[in-house]
Amino acid sequence: MYMSTREIQILYADTDMMGVIYHANYLKYFELGRGGLVEDVGYSYIEMEELGYYAPVYDVRVTYKKPIRYGDKAFVKTWVEGNDGIKAVYGYNVVNGEDELCVEGTTTHIIVKKETFKPTAFKKAFPEWFQKYEEIKKK
Repeated sequence: MYMSTREIQILYADTDMMGVIYHANYLKYFELGRGGLVEDVGYSYIEMEELGYYAPVYDVRVTYKKPIRYGDKAFVKTWVEGNDGIKAVYGYNVVNGEDELCVEGTTTHIIVKKETFKPTAFKKAFPEWFQKYEEIKKK
């Protein structure tokens, strides 16, 4: 299984009144990780869009285990959790500077045509990308 790691730049504006990272900001960190993984394996969401497709989020799952505060170091670790030809599922762990698990989750994505937003098979639209995910996904 291949895992991509990106450092998260935590801004003061990312925190809430309790002084911890506001829960919805973790979705931005998931996106940072997902984009990094896609880039690491040689593909691009921009190129996908130029070819007439989008990859919207179909489902999100997040579990918060330990708070992260402004000034803490944090990293998002991302991998391909599942890849069935229709949906791609990305797994995420957000860890602090001591590599303690703070947040874990998944996002599920489908491929749709830009003009119609009608779903299309990932395996059909991007066969090489699909195959790369088969090679690196969690087994």
